[in-house]
Amino acid sequence: MNSSPTITITRLDLQRLERLLDSLDEFGPGAQALQAELDRADVVGHDEVPAGVVTMNSRVHCREESSGKDYHLTLVYPQDAGGEGKVSILAPVGSALLGLSVGQHIDWPAPGGKQLKLTLLEVEYQPEAAGEYDR
Repeated sequence: MNSSPTITITRLDLQRLERLLDSLDEFGPGAQALQAELDRADVVGHDEVPAGVVTMNSRVHCREESSGKDYHLTLVYPQDAGGEGKVSILAPVGSALLGLSVGQHIDWPAPGGKQLKLTLLEVEYQPEAAGEYDR
């Protein structure tokens, strides 16, 4: 990872994600990447997170800079991944998106050793902004 912008996560997401990591049988690259993100995050209460920050179950609009391709993704727990646009927090792009603010970008390794630069254009839905804290 070449670029690591400051990220913000909620205390509730941190607790849930730490439980997820503790429950894994194997602590592979996805879990290691997520742990690294959690370790460097600013942690705030669920009522203190700005609306333009990606939290768990947020739906986002982002762009891959080299191709110009737009993506509409929802950041989910592994058991909810697989549907169209649903990205697991344990996938490289999932842990890369967690905690980003609108306008930030992150460099992230893609399959085959290629680097992708994703820019967060919009948080289309954030559970905390919608008052849905029990998601």
